[in-house]
Amino acid sequence: TPLSLSLSVMCSADLSDIEGVLESPEALSSSGLYHSLDCTYTITVYTGYGVEIQVRKLNLSKDESLTIVALGGAGQELLANETLMSEGQVIRSSTNQVRIHYQSFQPASPGVFSFHYQAFLLSCSFPLSPAGGGVSVTDLHPGGSAHFHCDPGYEVRGHEVVTCLNSTRPHWSASEPQCVAVACGGWIRNATLGRILSPTPSGNHSNNLSCHWLLEAREGHRLHLHFERVALDEDNDSVNVLEGPVSVSVLTPFLFLRLIVRSGNNSQALLQFDSDIDDIPERGIVSEGSSLFLELQSENSGIPLLLALRYEAFDAEHCYEPFLLHGNFSTTDLSYQVGTRVTFSCSPGFLMEQGSGVIECIDPSEPRWNESEPVCKALCGGELSEPSGTVLSPDWPQSYSKGQDCVWQIHVSEDKRIELDIQILNIRRSDILTLYDGHDLTAHVFGQYLGSRERFRVYSVGSEVTIQFQSDADDSSFILSQGFLIHYRELERNDTCAALPPVSSGWSSSSHPSLVRGSVVTYECQPGYDIVGSDIITCQWDLSWSNAPPTCRKVQYCSDPGEVVNGARTVLGGARQVAEALFPVGVVVRFSCSEGYQLEGAPSLTCHSRDTGTPKWSDRSPKCVLKYEPCPNPGIPENGYQTLYKHRYQAGETLRFFCYEGYELIGEVTITCIPGHPSQWNSPPPFCKAYEELLEDHKLEVSRATDRSPQMKGGNIALAIFMPIILVIFLIGGIYLYYTK
Repeated sequence: TPLSLSLSVMCSADLSDIEGVLESPEALSSSGLYHSLDCTYTITVYTGYGVEIQVRKLNLSKDESLTIVALGGAGQELLANETLMSEGQVIRSSTNQVRIHYQSFQPASPGVFSFHYQAFLLSCSFPLSPAGGGVSVTDLHPGGSAHFHCDPGYEVRGHEVVTCLNSTRPHWSASEPQCVAVACGGWIRNATLGRILSPTPSGNHSNNLSCHWLLEAREGHRLHLHFERVALDEDNDSVNVLEGPVSVSVLTPFLFLRLIVRSGNNSQALLQFDSDIDDIPERGIVSEGSSLFLELQSENSGIPLLLALRYEAFDAEHCYEPFLLHGNFSTTDLSYQVGTRVTFSCSPGFLMEQGSGVIECIDPSEPRWNESEPVCKALCGGELSEPSGTVLSPDWPQSYSKGQDCVWQIHVSEDKRIELDIQILNIRRSDILTLYDGHDLTAHVFGQYLGSRERFRVYSVGSEVTIQFQSDADDSSFILSQGFLIHYRELERNDTCAALPPVSSGWSSSSHPSLVRGSVVTYECQPGYDIVGSDIITCQWDLSWSNAPPTCRKVQYCSDPGEVVNGARTVLGGARQVAEALFPVGVVVRFSCSEGYQLEGAPSLTCHSRDTGTPKWSDRSPKCVLKYEPCPNPGIPENGYQTLYKHRYQAGETLRFFCYEGYELIGEVTITCIPGHPSQWNSPPPFCKAYEELLEDHKLEVSRATDRSPQMKGGNIALAIFMPIILVIFLIGGIYLYYTK
């Protein structure tokens, strides 16, 4: 049986320029031996830079594959393939190297693609702010730094400053630090404003914990203690534990945990709160005098506690400064004297409950607020109709609980659509976040997510979106997760980029009738104008333009007339511009030739402006040609004459001859002076001959031809007589020989 071979054409390239164009391979002229094309292209740029690829042209068949992956990270990262790619798309890698693999089983008629690539500066990801603190960043690019700080009552554990390091994928020099409670207990003199936090676990699970704090304000001031975050179980059988950024529920049987607050400066002072007896006071605690004594007791120092108390000193003749977690307030008097009104508002995504939105400082004899401060809470579900807003998981920024089934409905203007910017998504794999493109749960599902994902955006078709979140109620291994944070805003209903302004002194053309995603707009300028900026811009997938529209600037310079070979040029005026290879209007360029050469053309050129079109030189650029000895005049033919009679003719010049009436020119009508040392005519000069002489010569030739004709005629007659006789003799002889044999 014959052996069948399947051969593939291997094509590859390693590209290292910071910018370039990658085109698809050409079709094979003879594809009988080859059954496929298999091409691999690798693009590598400087460390610390990524590769940006713009898809300029893409036309593949269903039998062809094209993939783009990023290399150099922890593993290969798929950036795009033939099904997720379209013309105008911009693809960016997170490393300094990408690989493009193309395969076709039609080598004689492969698909077509064209990519423009360029390097761009990579950056480190924005560092996370530690719980109980914050971060400020000088620059996210390599060399930049991030500075961490902690709120009062916390201290930094880890590196306070980290640097963005340059590598294949830039990263921070160290992980983000933590903000931990300063100490277990202490004496705070002249207290004004601050926090008391639960102590950091010691890691020793056998020691009892007992912390004491003494707060002392200035004489004549009182203290207000607000319970920001407290998780103390009255049955002493459980406590909410905070482990890093994730809050979990841990059962601790027979754990003794107690918080006591006294109005005074020792453990025998007036008791105001005991967690074993009292509920958490909504309004907090106000001291009778200028001191508060706090005691926290636990039988296990290894169990982390969730405790955050905010204290504030205030004048006894005024109300204390209100506090609203996850919200803000405005006041009519910053000193909070009697009669002051305070109005509260919650941050986006939070709703107000438990309390009044407006409170007033009353009772001059003992100033106090007429109502307790409200509470801002991220609720399970709701209805939103503002043009933009925020949706938070229940109890954000605390972790959501089991068995949740929440529905949010978002409505915007009927002629708009909705963009959902999912900034944080960190839920369990058994919990589900579903997005419906409509006003209820029967609408089309355009997104459903489980687990964790990096930030991404999705877009609705209509003006209503329904968001449903369900957490598993029966999962015995339930661990509280961070939740989710979604920003939304209304957009124009069509998927178009913003309209582009007209370009003065130019025009633009678009690849699509409307400016939809992937549209490419090409700009051109009128004659006499240069384009400033990118002449091609693309409508990207986030509905933003890849570059700002260019402008057309009037050209005020002539093009470089060029150097003259075997000569020199001198520029009169505009020396600075000439040094920059620019020749402004009005500049004069003079030319001269080296020894042995002569100038052919205008000796000087002037740059002139024009109302339409670019400035133009007054003449063509001259040339320097070799000098040759001239050809002497070959003489005037007898009975004839020359055109442009001169004694000498330069190399390359021509001379034409004519005869008078009654004479005919014999020879070349035009002769040329061929350059040389010396120069020579390409042909001898012609001469003129009278018509009578020409007629006599013609008669002589005719008579000679006539003398030869009788002889030729007699020979022809003899041949005509004897040829038939000879043929008959041969025929009879042949017959005789045939029969005699």
